Amino acid sequence: MPRTNEPGRSVSSRLLQVLFAFRPENSVLSLADLTRRTALPHATVHRLVQELLAAGALDRTVDGKFTIGLRLWELGTLAPLSVPLRTVALPFMEDLHEALHQHVQLAVLDGHEAVVVERFSARNAVGLASHVGGRLPLHTSAVGKVLLAHGGRQLIEEVLAAELPRLTPRTVTDPAQLRAELTACWRSGTATVHEETTEEADSVAARIVDAQGRVVAALSVVVRSGSLDLTTVVAPVLASAFSISRRLGWNPGIGVRDADLPLPASRPNI
Repeated sequence: MPRTNEPGRSVSSRLLQVLFAFRPENSVLSLADLTRRTALPHATVHRLVQELLAAGALDRTVDGKFTIGLRLWELGTLAPLSVPLRTVALPFMEDLHEALHQHVQLAVLDGHEAVVVERFSARNAVGLASHVGGRLPLHTSAVGKVLLAHGGRQLIEEVLAAELPRLTPRTVTDPAQLRAELTACWRSGTATVHEETTEEADSVAARIVDAQGRVVAALSVVVRSGSLDLTTVVAPVLASAFSISRRLGWNPGIGVRDADLPLPASRPNI
């Protein structure tokens, strides 16, 4: 791991580096963990942690480790792309979950990944690799393909030009095939995947659009492969996503803005 304690870096950037060391799968960290993850000197991490504790951005556990603090959580609730979206989406997600008795999840775009911000799970539903706060690849998940298809041509070209990891035997890694899927998704607003992220798990996702016509999230249902005819799942997922979009202020008359058709730049838009 490259060292990150180069001279000239601001204190705020190092504070953020300590905070960003926490992840959903590593939400409790020791001082040694933070030192290793940030590659900062131990004394620097100790000083920064004390400042974050004093500010309420970190809390100390009974065994001397550290977690994200309540004050930072309160600040996070102000994020416009998470809490208002979740507040609007939750009743529709709950209805969809009660109707289908399957996993229902909500995801947003962050860089080259989809972040799951909410989920309802059935007790006996298929096991999943992701969780709330977890990340999904854009090229393998239904929510990821929806977000990628509407993320603009620059993002699409960056993802297709990079290595596309094969997570299961059915993962689509051919850029041309993936581009065709994204084009279809861009037109329909939906994506369907079969065992591309997790074996034995299929999913259907639909876009969620805000008042400005921007695709801000994707809603999906994840089912055990072969347990349901996915064509029967598309309609309720699409209807729920449409209802959430309307509650966010979207008017279908304005269409979907800031989205380029996922075709090579040399080809004309259709």
